[in-house]
Amino acid sequence: MKTVAGIDLGTQSMKVVIYDYESKEIIEKASCPMELISDNDGTREQKTEWFDKGLEVCFGKLSPENKKTIEAIGVSGQQHGFVPLDKDGKALYNIKLWNDTSTTEECAIITKEAGGDKEVVANLGNLMLPGFTAPKILWLKRHKADAFANLKYIMLPHDYLNWKLTGSYVMEYGDASGTALFDSKNRCWSKKICSIIDPKLIDLLPELIEPSSPAGKVSSQAAQAYGIPEGIPVSAGGGDNMMGAVGTGTVADGFLTMSMGTSGTLYGYSDKAISDPENGLSGFCSSTGGWLPLLCTMNCTVATEFVRGLFQMDVKELDGEASKAPCGSEGVLVIPFFNGERTPNLPNGRASITGLTAANTSRANIARASLESAVFAMRGGLDAFRKLGFQPKEIRLIGGGSKSPVWRQIAADIMNLPIRVPLLDEAAALGAAVQALWCLKNQSGTCDIASLCAEHIKLDETKSANPIEENVKAYDKAYAQYSKVVETLTPLYK
Repeated sequence: MKTVAGIDLGTQSMKVVIYDYESKEIIEKASCPMELISDNDGTREQKTEWFDKGLEVCFGKLSPENKKTIEAIGVSGQQHGFVPLDKDGKALYNIKLWNDTSTTEECAIITKEAGGDKEVVANLGNLMLPGFTAPKILWLKRHKADAFANLKYIMLPHDYLNWKLTGSYVMEYGDASGTALFDSKNRCWSKKICSIIDPKLIDLLPELIEPSSPAGKVSSQAAQAYGIPEGIPVSAGGGDNMMGAVGTGTVADGFLTMSMGTSGTLYGYSDKAISDPENGLSGFCSSTGGWLPLLCTMNCTVATEFVRGLFQMDVKELDGEASKAPCGSEGVLVIPFFNGERTPNLPNGRASITGLTAANTSRANIARASLESAVFAMRGGLDAFRKLGFQPKEIRLIGGGSKSPVWRQIAADIMNLPIRVPLLDEAAALGAAVQALWCLKNQSGTCDIASLCAEHIKLDETKSANPIEENVKAYDKAYAQYSKVVETLTPLYK
């Protein structure tokens, strides 16, 4: 048996899968929940010791026999998080996460010093948003001066796990392009943006490596701690969306992946650098070469979880209620900005249920509206893709939303595209494992990632959903109303 392992460090949990690349199946997996520090000012943080514990717990649950067969490891991690370490590798402060919105003031400072939004986009391919890493670094400098003075290593969550496994301090293009410190078009650190934050910053950033390159090899310390083979390659890894692209086969033009988890994302592979930051389409690099333009919303299953809690329903009950309501929920709309929002850029945004009348106020309509709201946010990203000349063929759906038949059909109807679901779940962890396999094969020759994904990423045809013309027309009208309400509310949260 020949295997590779994939690690996925998400916001809510860490997962590890062992993938048998000869039989093309996940033979074992383990997980560990992650805690979260939250505050009303938008703070969302975690601790490095929680990441350390996650590695110990996950690998500790896997059988020693299976771990011995691992030939390479890949790591996927939640994007944008800032892991600040001193010269000894000790954390100087908590890890500020992708959904931390406490850095709006720092975004404004950097943007002003850069010369405005257009200059920021010219340097990065992206706007300066609270979710990105750069404002988190400036926040540390402004609010934790002693910690910043001792800053030696700047890592993203997946880089931290790579470092724990190998001792190497490197970063690949995909996750780097989500830091707001990186020129995604030219694949280099932006000296201008770095110098605005601090003159020493650019010298602290890690060496950049190609996505096909190994980040390093498993150290003797990591091998002993986790029971894995010493000296095997650890691939470059990447952000969870970049690894999700690999795990869904979105490594060639025309395919889109939509992830419906805590956050919602829509992204597609492109052979050229494209972005539309004004309409929420970030200009990221892929972790396979090429680019990965991406839209991200901060509230997806957040909205459905809130409605479930409100009505004390489990997931099946929510789906059952939603299926009783018509497309468009008779005018009921959920505006799902429970965590503020990134697209549109409203870090101080608030959620609401609107459009209620004496005739349409029901559990069924509110339940369905919570499912619809997440996809309405993605619809804007799809429109932006098309304006840039991207011709989508189908959407590969992953995340919690992919498990719901009613949500899959809603997505097909709102997006007016076929929905396909990968046969194997845990797309980010599987993507990390496949990237590890790519890295392994490149050690002895040249391997094509698109061909590798075509071989290893299969679709579950029983979960396919195709758009229904009548539903598409109804959702075009509902989406127009949703967009109008969001546009009306936007000035309240600026």
